[in-house]
Amino acid sequence: MQTIRVAHSPDSDDAFMYFGIASGAVQAEGVAFQQGLMDIESANQAARQGHYDVTAISAAAYPYLADRYLLLDSGASMGDGYGPVVVVPEGSRIQSLGDLSGKNIAVPGLRTSAALALALELPRYTPVPMDFKAVGAAARDGEVDAALVIHEGQLTAAADGLRVVADLGRSWKARTALPLPLGLNAIRRDLPEPVRASVARAWADSIAYGLDHRQDALSYALSFARGLDRDQADRFVGMYVNGWTRQLGPKGREAVAVFLGAAFDRGLLPRVRIEYQERG
Repeated sequence: MQTIRVAHSPDSDDAFMYFGIASGAVQAEGVAFQQGLMDIESANQAARQGHYDVTAISAAAYPYLADRYLLLDSGASMGDGYGPVVVVPEGSRIQSLGDLSGKNIAVPGLRTSAALALALELPRYTPVPMDFKAVGAAARDGEVDAALVIHEGQLTAAADGLRVVADLGRSWKARTALPLPLGLNAIRRDLPEPVRASVARAWADSIAYGLDHRQDALSYALSFARGLDRDQADRFVGMYVNGWTRQLGPKGREAVAVFLGAAFDRGLLPRVRIEYQERG
């Protein structure tokens, strides 16, 4: 029995994806899963050292991790016409993303997909990296001019005294007709091929199990839903656990390639050869 160390973020959507494995309903032959929780920027940093066998990563981080990891075709968080939002205090005079050119914007990590999506939309701004849970309050309290909000904060901005001035997933889809790649899952290249294929199948099966047992999976995910009630958690999970999560498929893989390619063209990321672990 080989222990596979898994890292994912403490968010309701990631927990929903993992429910099939966590509940014991989905297993991989010869594999025991060991779960670890961390915010996505910490997961990106841990992956640089190869600390976890399977890990959630930001799509934007993959060019720095491709030497150690292959991508999985399942488990992606894709914003299909919606995504991270840029917010300002309710009383701010700022009305559009363009008004923030040259301003200070709190971001949930420099290697996150949200930060990269913002850089593609707003070439000139000063990022102020901080914990994703603190960005909204930093904007509300005037510490920065605006904040880039991810996770549950996308649903609670108004209640937090903030106003949305840009939805990066919406603008990305308007420009490319593709969903915005945010989170991906990756597996270590140096694991034996049969183990990688077995884990890839289990990952896909876990997501399918959660979607097929939605209410049970949602109950499990609620323990990770910071400040959301069941209806809000259900909405959030529905945004980021969907058909793209089951399987990226050709169009989802195209979205990843276009996103990373656009960043390379702008000098924001190094070129990368994108490779996937197939389920076998």
